[in-house]
Amino acid sequence: MMDIDLSMVNWARAQFAFTAMYHWIFVPLTLGLSFLCAFFETIYVRTGDKEWRAITKFWMTLFGINFAIGVATGIILEFQFGTNWSNYSWIVGDIFGAPLAIEGIFAFFLEATFFAVMFFGWNRVSKKFHLFSTWMVAIGSNLSAVWILVANGWMQYPVGMAFNPETARFEMHSFCDVVFNPVAVSKFVHTSSSGFLFGSLFILTISSWYLLRGKHLQMAKRSIIVASVFGLLSSSFVAFTGDESAYEVAQKQPMKLAAIEGLYKGETKAGLVAAGILRRDKQPGDGQDPFLIKIKIPFMLSLLANRSFSSFVPGIDDLVYGNEEQNIESTASKIAKGKKAINDLALFKQARKENDNQKAEVFLSKFTKNQEYMGYGYLNKPEEAVPPVAIPYYAFHIMVALGTLFPVLFAAFLFFSLKGSLTRQKWLLPIGLISGLLGLIAQESGWVVAEVGRQPWAINGLLPVKVATTNLTATNVQITFFMFFGLFTLLLAAEITIMLKQIAIGPEGGPSK
Repeated sequence: MMDIDLSMVNWARAQFAFTAMYHWIFVPLTLGLSFLCAFFETIYVRTGDKEWRAITKFWMTLFGINFAIGVATGIILEFQFGTNWSNYSWIVGDIFGAPLAIEGIFAFFLEATFFAVMFFGWNRVSKKFHLFSTWMVAIGSNLSAVWILVANGWMQYPVGMAFNPETARFEMHSFCDVVFNPVAVSKFVHTSSSGFLFGSLFILTISSWYLLRGKHLQMAKRSIIVASVFGLLSSSFVAFTGDESAYEVAQKQPMKLAAIEGLYKGETKAGLVAAGILRRDKQPGDGQDPFLIKIKIPFMLSLLANRSFSSFVPGIDDLVYGNEEQNIESTASKIAKGKKAINDLALFKQARKENDNQKAEVFLSKFTKNQEYMGYGYLNKPEEAVPPVAIPYYAFHIMVALGTLFPVLFAAFLFFSLKGSLTRQKWLLPIGLISGLLGLIAQESGWVVAEVGRQPWAINGLLPVKVATTNLTATNVQITFFMFFGLFTLLLAAEITIMLKQIAIGPEGGPSK
């Protein structure tokens, strides 16, 4: 068993986590705002109304600022796979690297090609070609998300590959299986639709500020109507895709589902926790009620998890200690098989090194029997397979609560906008003013659920995070942690400053009233 510096692992985790969360401030806004700019410009081209041109250029400017910072943080994020997670890159680079390469070569260049036309082509190309370029940027932005989420979906549910004992690496056997991985598909549609929702909330925030200040009223009102319609449609799609994502989690990552529901003892006809407070000292197998207080919806978890009211949903204790009645193998059994697989693999490689092919074949046969449990062999005790329950539990319920609020908010803005009384709704505009922040909280909470919920795995069930790191000291990672923290904070401050300055200026050529 290899020696692992857990301090270095934790610092590497922390560095990657804050880099990803900084990056995700910009990504969903890019996904949503790009399409909203395309909608605004489509209205301008169809109507010829120059007010819509001014609206388009204003939101396009904010999109461009956000896009530039997002690219910078994204590049650093990808480099960290080589700097802090080189073992991960070595073991699964043949698979994980393919969608990232496609994202860079295809989707990014599609964006970049038309990006210049979109920003600098006003009055230089025809209206229709400029509109086409804007739509291509929107499509390219979302194609980038496809390949990133294919890579992440594979980490959540690894398919289309096989382990090569000769090289000790996972190799891709089916590109189609990787691309059409059901977890990746559900993750993309849910993530992209939530980005559309966030872009709409961003427009509500800025437009509400204008209405409260009595500035650029026509622009703000028109922007709100388009954003409210788009946001309302997106909210419906987010709810649908969120249900599908939860189903895929239940089928492919039952431990994550148990964590986000605070479910320790599995249940038939399991209820869904609508709200509750966890017991802080709760541990797997201790027999305590995990909740101090809770509100449950009867049977609903069984329905969401298995599409059946009467189905059994395993809890953390079932998954850790096993449940013979439900044919669930214990984690201790998986660890024992995993350690045997690791040992047989080492003996196989030693036999190969000694050119003893007969002995090598014997050990290879033994390894093959247990190789699916190899990742568990790096765990020291069954409880290590349990994520920190409180983090994904609260993040999930915050995300769902906010997701329930947003369609109501869009409907209210749309209703009063069509009635022509929006400026008189002094209670609604302050809510719109903070809606972008609430949207960001929901976005970040979703990724906390996705990533913290699958701990301790870098590749679910195959490769623990602690084995995926680079052989660095904790001090090395600490230094870069604070360097990146300072850099990203400056970038975020720069974006906010530039955006606030642009918002204060308002739409170019648009009336202030």
